Amino acid sequence: MTTVLILDVPENRPVVDVAATAETVTVDRIGPYFKVSAPGPIVIDRRATGCRHAVWYSSVAGLLDTRITQWDKDAMCLEQR
Repeated sequence: MTTVLILDVPENRPVVDVAATAETVTVDRIGPYFKVSAPGPIVIDRRATGCRHAVWYSSVAGLLDTRITQWDKDAMCLEQR
């Protein structure tokens, strides 16, 4: 399972909202974090989030058996290890 933790603050909410639009993605809560999971890769388009670069590059709080394979000005791609 591909899983990323994102701190629940207003600035990060668009990242979670865009990720949640994929059919295979589920969003749960663990304490003050959103737990965004999928059985396969998760791809989040930065422009769709409307996030500025500073928010975009600071949105990931943790990874669970997951690696980031792309994280640039265009997208974030996460895959299971």
